[in-house]
Amino acid sequence: MDTTYDFLNVSVDDGIGRIFLNRPPVNVLNIQMMSDLNDALDKLSTDKELKLLEILAEGKAFCAGVEVADHAPDVVEDMIAQFDGIFERLARLEIPSLAVVNGAAVGGGCELVAGCDMVIASKRSKFGQPEIKLGFFPPFAAYALPRLVGRNRAIEICLFGDSIDADRAAAIGLINWAVEEEELDDKVKQLENSIRENSALIIRIAKKSIDANLGLPFSDAVSNLDDLFLNELLKTDDTLEGMNAFLEKRKPVWKNR
Repeated sequence: MDTTYDFLNVSVDDGIGRIFLNRPPVNVLNIQMMSDLNDALDKLSTDKELKLLEILAEGKAFCAGVEVADHAPDVVEDMIAQFDGIFERLARLEIPSLAVVNGAAVGGGCELVAGCDMVIASKRSKFGQPEIKLGFFPPFAAYALPRLVGRNRAIEICLFGDSIDADRAAAIGLINWAVEEEELDDKVKQLENSIRENSALIIRIAKKSIDANLGLPFSDAVSNLDDLFLNELLKTDDTLEGMNAFLEKRKPVWKNR
């Protein structure tokens, strides 16, 4: 991927796609940056060899929100369209997304975290939705937080506007892992190495099995999952290879088909 962006650094390395937010000093999202992020997500989504997408940040903060000036009446509709587009693309992404947070993730930055499938953060990180203090409410957070942390905690986060630390964010389910800052890189590498061992195709099918059945009645979900298992998963070369490798006590050689 050779596209150059003003406020993003994008790379692909051995099955891992990475998008670094890079708008000093604290990676506030503006309309152009969000448009570029949507473009990068579109391009990365076409790479069938990818196994994981990471969203990271340069500098002292992950993301301190959305540019206040872009809430002005003459541009706010464009801003909302670009902002919503990020979450639509993350939701459609066939591979898992991982936010890697080392610093503040507040406002739109906290929403970006909530839009990812998994989150790892250093213990110096802070999370919050301070929009209420500026006379706003956070639209995507109002959707995502009740599903992640429950209604009562979502009310607390959005209506008080106070920040929470990484330990509490992990305890309530907003993030997956809270680690010491000096351990963050090693933990991310551990996660990368673990997912690299798996088939890119089966990662996609496994994620589909979860996302496609959220909220469905039990009988409908089980019927869908049985169909996916019998008529899609078991017809892949990689599932057969995985079983044979296990029985033969060797590492599988994935074909991604």
